[in-house]
Amino acid sequence: MTQTHSASTTFYDHIGGAPAVRTLVDRFYELMDTLPEAYGIRKLHPADLSGSAEKLYMYLSGWLGGPQLYIEAYGHPRLRARHLPFTIGEAERDQWLMCMRMAMEEVLPPDDSNAQLYGALSDLADHMRNMAG
Repeated sequence: MTQTHSASTTFYDHIGGAPAVRTLVDRFYELMDTLPEAYGIRKLHPADLSGSAEKLYMYLSGWLGGPQLYIEAYGHPRLRARHLPFTIGEAERDQWLMCMRMAMEEVLPPDDSNAQLYGALSDLADHMRNMAG
């Protein structure tokens, strides 16, 4: 996500930088791990979510306009290629987005730009789909 919240502020800065991204990611994985409605997406992840959480934190930091932590550690994200081994359809996408929306609503202050951020995350999640339905 290369867009900025305003001419001089990235989404990363706007939402509160590293602490906010970390809190968002941690809450996202807590929800995924505990909500029965997220079982489909949860079962695609390892039992220990800490590695997944760290990678998402690193990725979102750069994607939101902050430090390119993921690229520095692992190179180009190649997100779609990295997700191809997993069956991701509409249900999995929707479960991922449900957890992200809930985490955003709990962690980020209410703001008109959250809809734009959620829209960009929706596009990203939809791009990860590799099966119909």
